[in-house]
Amino acid sequence: MSEINRRKFLKAGLTAAAVASAAGCSTAATSRPSAGGSARAKGQKSVAGLVVPRMDTVRVGLIGLGQRGVGHVTHMASLDGVEIKALCDTDQQVLDRAFNIVVKAGRPKPATYGKDKYAYRDMLDRNDIDIVIIATPWHWHTPMAVDTMLRDKHAFVEVPAATTLEECWQLVNTAEKTQKNCMMMENCCYGRDELMALNLVRMGMLGDLLHGEGAYLHELRWQMKQIDRMTGSWRTKWHTLRNANLYPTHGLGPIAQYMGVNRGDRFDYLSSMSSPALGRAQYAQREFPADHPLNQAKYICGDMNTSLIKTVKGRTIMVQHDTTTPRPYSRRNLIMGTNGVFAGYPNRIALEEGGRKEYEEWDLDMDYWYDKYDHPLWRRMGKEAERAGGHGGMDFVMLWRMIYCLRNGQPLDQDVYDAAALSSVISLSEASVADRGNSKDFPDFTRGGWQAREPLGIVS
Repeated sequence: MSEINRRKFLKAGLTAAAVASAAGCSTAATSRPSAGGSARAKGQKSVAGLVVPRMDTVRVGLIGLGQRGVGHVTHMASLDGVEIKALCDTDQQVLDRAFNIVVKAGRPKPATYGKDKYAYRDMLDRNDIDIVIIATPWHWHTPMAVDTMLRDKHAFVEVPAATTLEECWQLVNTAEKTQKNCMMMENCCYGRDELMALNLVRMGMLGDLLHGEGAYLHELRWQMKQIDRMTGSWRTKWHTLRNANLYPTHGLGPIAQYMGVNRGDRFDYLSSMSSPALGRAQYAQREFPADHPLNQAKYICGDMNTSLIKTVKGRTIMVQHDTTTPRPYSRRNLIMGTNGVFAGYPNRIALEEGGRKEYEEWDLDMDYWYDKYDHPLWRRMGKEAERAGGHGGMDFVMLWRMIYCLRNGQPLDQDVYDAAALSSVISLSEASVADRGNSKDFPDFTRGGWQAREPLGIVS
């Protein structure tokens, strides 16, 4: 499903998502009373800190085996305590590739599914699968995660977990009804630098937190040439449908974790503005014939979106999205407190107390800080993660940590409330952009539960 010709059904799916988003933003995103969320339905209860019975062996099914999914298969096939039971993708080429990876790793042959776009439901009917990893195009994430939980399995879904506020609530309500995990796999929360920053924050090195900045600044115009297969075959279309921060979670996820969002603090409201949408049309004009469909498309997503978030505790966050302009890659990863600041791209730190230099000058030598403040999780798994690869090892650490928690009866580091809060930025930024940057309230997906939770501690 990750690398097929989706022209027969992608347009309908994306259009439905855009309509649902507009409908959702006309209510929950615009009026203050709705920000608190609806009351929990009968039979539902919170999944905050959810602990499920220990699994000696975690039995895995994977849906979507393209550019992201193949990495998950490779890592999962290398982890102890994991059995890959089934693989699903409608592209036979990537399905065969994933199957061969499992077999070459010396694991039993997994079952395969892929006769049509709903073949994943046949896989979900199996009773020998505990968790399902979903790495498909965005508009499939929520439907597949919901189907997974309703079939008594835990859902682990790629980013973003949802594309509309309605989908965010579907994930929350289904997780609370079924008491199943629904974790959005925000791998950037497991990068070495992000984990070290989390360690610095929890140790109080930055003082009381005030402000954070995260971003996804990644030039991806070249994906427009992926017409029939691969990520560009479906991702480019979103730039013609929504003017929003289309991909907020990579930069925002670590900042939310530093600040204890949904664990003592909460996103309160958001204001967003977009630049003109010029770069993709110019690129299409330069790279494609005049009569090519990409030259007939109307690109509406601003090349740069800047959104500002205020938390209930008064902290501020800037989150940006730009996959169009020619520029170096960056996720910003800045966290600032009353005693100083840590910032990424390039990594640097300045502290009033506890630093090696005066706070007016950046300390750029990270070896000292790694040696002293590397996160315990990276100290334990970092060398193996770097050997395994996957965005510098963060993918491997994330998957290892997921399996570790399931095998040891521990709550996951991220839950469905995090998935919903982070993903909701898409719809809220779209509504704010359309309303001259006026603020839009975040729903409280925890229904008040955030107030009684402790921030995520240092895990090892």
